[in-house]
Amino acid sequence: MKTATAPSYLLLLSVLLLLLLTSTLTTATHHPPDFATSEAGNPFVDGLYADPDHEFYDNEHWVYPTSSLPYDQQTYLDAFSSPDLVHWTRHRNVLVASDFSWVRRAIWAPAPIARHGRYYLYFGANDIQSDAELGGIGVGVADRPGGPYRDAIGRPLIGRYVHGAQPIDQDVFVDDDGQAYIYYGGHGHANVAKLNDDMTSLGAFDDGTVFREITPDRYVEGIQMLKRNGTYYLFWSEGGWGGPDYAVSYAMSASPTGPFARLGKILQQDAAVATGSGHNGVMRVPGSDTYYIVYHRRPLGDGVGANDRHLAYDRLRFRRGDGTILPVRMLVHDNFDDGNMLGWTVHEGTWDAASGALAAMLPPSGGGSGSALLHTDFGDVAFAAD
Repeated sequence: MKTATAPSYLLLLSVLLLLLLTSTLTTATHHPPDFATSEAGNPFVDGLYADPDHEFYDNEHWVYPTSSLPYDQQTYLDAFSSPDLVHWTRHRNVLVASDFSWVRRAIWAPAPIARHGRYYLYFGANDIQSDAELGGIGVGVADRPGGPYRDAIGRPLIGRYVHGAQPIDQDVFVDDDGQAYIYYGGHGHANVAKLNDDMTSLGAFDDGTVFREITPDRYVEGIQMLKRNGTYYLFWSEGGWGGPDYAVSYAMSASPTGPFARLGKILQQDAAVATGSGHNGVMRVPGSDTYYIVYHRRPLGDGVGANDRHLAYDRLRFRRGDGTILPVRMLVHDNFDDGNMLGWTVHEGTWDAASGALAAMLPPSGGGSGSALLHTDFGDVAFAAD
């Protein structure tokens, strides 16, 4: 854990660390946060967002989420970029629904990818309930990661139900041989299809079919594909997105088209941290075997609504030997490297957060005091200076 430090003109005489589960005096029994990597605090960006996906563009991490608003207000997509997973820049309105003539209602669950020098952003729109409605999976294209993304084809890429799968919640993956795939599906069914080299049209499998059903047991939505060491990992969300039991499960396969047999949950609610944890992406630190799961979750407490979703990421760890995934440990922490005091309440004095330190700005001659409190549903962290 990083310790608080201060320049010579700051005086920090005492630091008191209190870990209290849900505002009680009970000693915390859950694992304390660790700072073995340059992780930002969770939530790692300000604001209500959900359904994040990730790509690494031009030496920066990019996260594209849904704006977690009432449904018909979800008419734009923001993005966040970071060189180090700690300092994040918000890019507003990288894709706007009004630029797609066929979009009538909300857009959500963006999936980014780059190919041939262009950037693509796939998304769900209009929440169609039958083939008689207009909507489905759209695709925007841009010349840079921050957009603006414009309509690539003037219509949905996938706009009908196939094998019972609602055309939403897509992920796009390019295999080592250059073949691109789109995975998608809601209403408890999942499909995979080949994408042609233009990234805006569908190809066919060797048997002439365009869609293959790959629905694993208990699948609901929020599909995601990862390839690691020659193995294909399929992630998805189970439970209801608006409830506390939303969770992420996974499967492994030797083929990008499955079969995908469910191996179990790896991310679920923690009574000491958050509920509704799900709809994930995966982040990899380039040149390493370090992975993170990026997802949304809700804080604990009364009065938390379905759309009170925040972005978080935690380590994704694999067992040696068989490559199966260990349960994800949700963390709440702040290492101050992001240069802000998001979530902290100052009760006395003036405080500053920068360069891995939380410091009280007190007179050099002495006198004065300060206190600051970070309240989370994991615990309360208090810093005091006299």
